[in-house]
Amino acid sequence: MAGKKSAFVAVVGRPSAGKSTLMNAICGGKVSIVSPVPQTTRNTVRGILNDPRGQLVFMDTPGIHDSDKRINRKLHDIAEQSLKEAEIVLYVLDSARKAGREEEAIAVILASFAAKTLACVNKIDARGSDTAGTRLFLGERLPGVRAFDTSALAGTGVSQLVDALFEASPEGPMYYPDTEVYTDQEPVFRIAEIVREKVFLHTRDEVPHAIYVDYTDSHFLDNGTLVYEADLVVERETQKGILIGAKGGMIKLIREEAEADLAEIFDYPVKLSLKVRVDPGWKKNEALLKRLIH
Repeated sequence: MAGKKSAFVAVVGRPSAGKSTLMNAICGGKVSIVSPVPQTTRNTVRGILNDPRGQLVFMDTPGIHDSDKRINRKLHDIAEQSLKEAEIVLYVLDSARKAGREEEAIAVILASFAAKTLACVNKIDARGSDTAGTRLFLGERLPGVRAFDTSALAGTGVSQLVDALFEASPEGPMYYPDTEVYTDQEPVFRIAEIVREKVFLHTRDEVPHAIYVDYTDSHFLDNGTLVYEADLVVERETQKGILIGAKGGMIKLIREEAEADLAEIFDYPVKLSLKVRVDPGWKKNEALLKRLIH
């Protein structure tokens, strides 16, 4: 009888191709934050799928973005390092967007990893989806790479994709305990990501790329509640005003929605204490970027 299979799977693609939504659908939990804003994922986030066939460990990488800006260069480097480390590369394409310069750049990078790459033609049920055109692009740029049509949001085609991933996986050890846990993220990191997701969802273009969550402290109360304290750091006073909102309404909404999500993730209550402060030069702080993006 064949042994268990296991593999690290690097999930790559353009920003907002649906990588995080796909990984959440596969792993059955909120592993990676999801928003309509590109570059939501800053770190390589691990999601874990335990199955009778074995274990898949997903590395959801930042969207490869064609930019020379310092923060985007770091995101690009993280994605490339994950490609080298993984046994399998899962290339996610948005079938509702035409392949442009960024997609061409990704295909060039993936050419060196084509032998271990599977492709996911995602958002097949979205308005303007061009599945045939996306598959044609794949066939021309990465001939021989197997492609699967999916809607990560609806779950369409996800099980077939998982079957193919296990087929491509080598026999190997279970890297994490065979339990219901679906990510190895530290609690403080997961909390910060959920908070950041709510900021993205409610402020869109006004704030998202100009914010980071600066964790300051946490402690448990006698009743078992975790109190998490953090600053939401932005670049300008106007952004601070947007995040706080009229009479504190926006920061209250972010806190309440994040706490509701966290209640479904952790087996203990989480109470958030959030403040907003301004740091005009945080994106140029090399030491800070190294701490935030790794």
